[in-house]
Formats: sequence, C-alpha cells, structure tokens
Amino acid sequence: MHVLVATDGQLDPAAVTRFAAPLAGEAGTVTVLTVVEIPRTLLQDLRTVFGEPELIVPPDAEAVTTVQNPEPPKGWPGDDAIIQRYLDDKRLERCHPVVAALQERGVAVTSKVVEGGAAPGILQVARTEEVDVIVVGSHGAGLFEGLLGSTGTKITRLAKCPVLLLRTEGRTG
Repeated sequence: MHVLVATDGQLDPAAVTRFAAPLAGEAGTVTVLTVVEIPRTLLQDLRTVFGEPELIVPPDAEAVTTVQNPEPPKGWPGDDAIIQRYLDDKRLERCHPVVAALQERGVAVTSKVVEGGAAPGILQVARTEEVDVIVVGSHGAGLFEGLLGSTGTKITRLAKCPVLLLRTEGRTG
C-alpha cells in the first residue's frame, strides 16, 4: 500500500507513525509531502541579501543616464537555484521528523516538496503517484473553518482515495 502523509510541519511524528506504518504494511511505502507557497517577494528579498545589479554611468555620456549592468550580482546563484534551495530547506524542516520516526519503525519512506496551494498540491501528488490513502492533519483552530473549509476538509471532499484525518489541536510548530 502507498500512503501519502501530508504535513505542514505540525504533525506529531508518533501519531503519524502509529497510523501510517500499519497502513503501509511491510511491503508498502510512505511518501511524506509538504506543499510550499513561495512568497512573491522571495527573490526580491534575497536580492537585497546578495545585492542588486550595479548601476553604471558611462564616463562619456552626454546626458546623465544610468544603464543597468546586465551581469547578475556577485555571488548570485540564480533564481532557479535559490527557489530549489528554499523548497529543499522547507522539505527537510517540515518532513524530517516524520520521516525519521517512520524509518525507526522500518517503513520504506521518502519525502517530497511541491510548490503551490496546499489542497491542490496534495491532491495532485495523490493522483500522479496513485496513492492508496492520504494522511493529513487537521488543526481544528479556524474560526471560519466550517464556512470556508480547511485543507483537510477540502482533501476529504475531493480525494479519490480514503483520507485519514489526524487531529493536531494544541500542537505548535
């Protein structure tokens, strides 16, 4: 059986292991997934760390104008590399505790990160990887949760496979 565990970093590794390990069984696998929404200001914020491209004023210019240096800032690894590093860091931060707990139980486990909205990202991975069951946490803290719907509620309504909702009330990062 292939079990998909979706986490935002707040799932209790012991609770996940208690349910996911028996579901996966000896021959099954678990994929621990986190979904990250990249803030639109991420690259702009990182450029402030690495610096902006220099403005160059040609010495023989008749008018006072500036030309932006086409070279990237010194030390800038590139936008794609920065985004991938950010995603990998979030994957490790959020998934590692659950992965480690499952590994201790001898479960075959991998971790994955995708970019986008939580519910759509989880449902897409569940479809593409043909998982048998989704394990997801429910914080139960939202005042308007019943009206607007939580991620767990959306997944439960839209998933094509069974969903195990783990209560994570009172747990913080």
